[in-house]
Amino acid sequence: MRGSPSTQGEPSTSATVDDSYSADRVDDSQLFLSLPALNQAASYLAQTASFLTQCLPVPGYVGLSEEGQELVTLPPASAAGRLSVQTSSAESAGTNSSHSQAQAESVSGGSPSQVNTGQMVPSHVFQNGASLFQGLVERARKTVRGSADDIGWLQQDQSLPTTEDGTARFLEILVSVRKNEHKLPDSVVYLLVPGLFSNHGPLYFVKTKAYFSKMGLVCHIAKIHSESSVSKNAREIKEYIEEIYWGSRKRVLLLGHSKGGVDSAAALSLYWPQLKDKVAGLVLAQSPYAGSPVASDILREGQLGDYVRLRKIMEILVSKVLKGDLQALEDLTYERRKEFLQQHPLPPEVPVVSFHTEASITPSVLTALSHVAHLELPIAADGNSTRIPVVMPLSAAMAACSQLLVVRYGEKSDGLVTRKDAEVPGSVVVRPERKLDHAWMVYSSLKEEPGDQADTSQVCEALLTLLVEVAQKRRHDLAMKDE
Repeated sequence: MRGSPSTQGEPSTSATVDDSYSADRVDDSQLFLSLPALNQAASYLAQTASFLTQCLPVPGYVGLSEEGQELVTLPPASAAGRLSVQTSSAESAGTNSSHSQAQAESVSGGSPSQVNTGQMVPSHVFQNGASLFQGLVERARKTVRGSADDIGWLQQDQSLPTTEDGTARFLEILVSVRKNEHKLPDSVVYLLVPGLFSNHGPLYFVKTKAYFSKMGLVCHIAKIHSESSVSKNAREIKEYIEEIYWGSRKRVLLLGHSKGGVDSAAALSLYWPQLKDKVAGLVLAQSPYAGSPVASDILREGQLGDYVRLRKIMEILVSKVLKGDLQALEDLTYERRKEFLQQHPLPPEVPVVSFHTEASITPSVLTALSHVAHLELPIAADGNSTRIPVVMPLSAAMAACSQLLVVRYGEKSDGLVTRKDAEVPGSVVVRPERKLDHAWMVYSSLKEEPGDQADTSQVCEALLTLLVEVAQKRRHDLAMKDE
């Protein structure tokens, strides 16, 4: 009857249900709002996981002791489709034995001998099955969510200093630069630090260096092995800075693009006592300071890269073809960036400017080609060699990656770095509305820039001019504080 108490001594059939795997099913089901089919699949997976974890024992289930272990009886072949459950307990061997035997007979529809003909299986076998299933569900859930929980993690840390918006001032400086009003001082040396795979792009930063040289400024491009780890490149940049300083007695202004910005910041974090009198400031342009979802999704366990062996492909490409170190890409994952920044934060007294953009995904980018190198043909009959430009559709590739990040995570990016992950805490941030992809900063396009738009060299000059102003303002504030 409903509401009647159970018979004394009868084992309880209720179990505590762990519903922790269903807590995030709403988030999972809303992760792919732009793709209804993926959204429906994620919702179905979350609902199925919730239902089955309630039906099956959970990993934290504590069974009975050895004397009172719960047993599950599997029926013989002649009784397929029927399952009888017999619970034996040493404590209920007395008056409850006849009740248990009668209950078993009523369930199986036969005699006690028919019940005992089945195979007795401990319930922990089913618990192990549930644990295995929940492990598969958790792995699938991790794959579906990807880097959704990591993007923008640095901005969410309330203990870090806030950023300052310097976009308006940057645009004012850029207008002046395009009017040939140059304010960069010649009392410092400008060091441009290239990013990943720059060794295989001979024209990386070349146009900007020539532009600075025409203005009478001393400018160098750091010749580092871009496919090396962050710590190794940080040491090489530190040596570059010291060599420049002792040779010119001038402080150094750094501008690092992509991984070059991460390497430069690491050099200041690791060797600040040796560099604090030699460095005037740092610009990070489109740098994954907090990490990159592209690197994480390729290399992290349980991500999409596991299912198409992208990690193995990247290992062959970087190590065998490019003669680099896969650690260079691993250092840009969220896990590695979190670990590094926790141990080696950027010194707060360093003047820093962060710059990030959003890639264009219009059809026009499909026809844009980036000039990454040139090929010299043998000397012709007239004694002159012929140069043929080597071009790549980098804008189209960046547009495809940017669209993927929008579809999967709803995040704006330049194709490789999301806008949220490019902002350094405590820095002056430049957030232009102009659509520029990740490769635009360092490789010129075969198509001429519109007459009303600045080119890459002018943008770099404006960023460094802003950095000089930030450094001057900081020195003034420190002087006022000392007084």
